[in-house]
Amino acid sequence: MKLAIASDHAGFPLKTQIADYLRAQGHEVIDLGTDNAHDSVDYPDYAQAVAEKVVNGAVERGVVVCGSGVGASIAANKVPGAYAALCHDTYSAHQGVEHDNMNVICVGSRVIGIALAQEIVDAFLRARFESDQERHVRRHNKVKAIEQAQQQ
Repeated sequence: MKLAIASDHAGFPLKTQIADYLRAQGHEVIDLGTDNAHDSVDYPDYAQAVAEKVVNGAVERGVVVCGSGVGASIAANKVPGAYAALCHDTYSAHQGVEHDNMNVICVGSRVIGIALAQEIVDAFLRARFESDQERHVRRHNKVKAIEQAQQQ
């Protein structure tokens, strides 16, 4: 799978470990930065970059890492067509895709470690939107309608 990944300075170490893990699993990973943990940078810039790559079809899904994952999730969701969520457990990671069509996952480097992050990202990437379930499609369409109404 072709993926985009990015982080702010707080998320840099975990982002690097996740990217290496994903590449070892055979995924094509586009790293959109940052490139170190020392220079303070702003998470919205990196969350937006990942979300835009997902929405424009350059990648299939995205991963954003910041200190808590909260700010990254908020920022990524401002990009129309990005459906991002903060996930610190495997259930939310797969259920968010299966029921809610999540296409960007956010994690907090100050909240979880690499072993759990790997499990969470695996669950996210293995999951598929249950488009054969009318209730999931109906609910996702309602989310898209809210998004479209806000753009007018």
